[in-house]
Amino acid sequence: LSEIMGPGVAGECLERRGMHVSEDHFLMEIVDPATGDPVAEGEVGELVLTTLTKEAFPMIRFRTGDLTRVLPGPCPCGRTFRRISRILGRTDDMLIIRGTNVFPSQIEAVILEVEGTTPHYRVVVERAGALDEATVEVEATETVFFDRIGEHQSLVERLKKRLASELGVAFRVRLVEPKSLERAEGKVKRVMDKREMGKREE
Repeated sequence: LSEIMGPGVAGECLERRGMHVSEDHFLMEIVDPATGDPVAEGEVGELVLTTLTKEAFPMIRFRTGDLTRVLPGPCPCGRTFRRISRILGRTDDMLIIRGTNVFPSQIEAVILEVEGTTPHYRVVVERAGALDEATVEVEATETVFFDRIGEHQSLVERLKKRLASELGVAFRVRLVEPKSLERAEGKVKRVMDKREMGKREE
């Protein structure tokens, strides 16, 4: 955030339970990246900052492009400045599926909580007629994929249920072989939006 000012917008205390925003220097907002409207406390949104003490080139409602959320409740350290989570991603990563904002970090959080999966996944979004269809391809662990084949369907159903509950969107889920998803510099490309490909072809 070199556009704002130093030494920093937020910092972690010894309790390490989120980052305290320097609210004596910044007015912080968390907004819906698509509409600019404030989100409810605790919901993920885009960090927007207004400088309060910068005299030269003040920034008014500067949209950082960073995704985070306000952490509820006071911090045990005693500081009263509000806390935010670590940056969860960028607004560039946001997908809009059937009118709902979806962030890859939210999908990853669900996958990490379901036993039998790995953190390696890809979201494929396609247009089926007038509706968007989203499929989460996730690499299963070697034990589950090769030795516990009978558990595949129950694992798929658990993932579908958790994703729908947490994100409010119905996803298709497909288990794939470990290390089968294409990687760039060691990391899986998280999103394949075929809707955009279709627009370019037109």
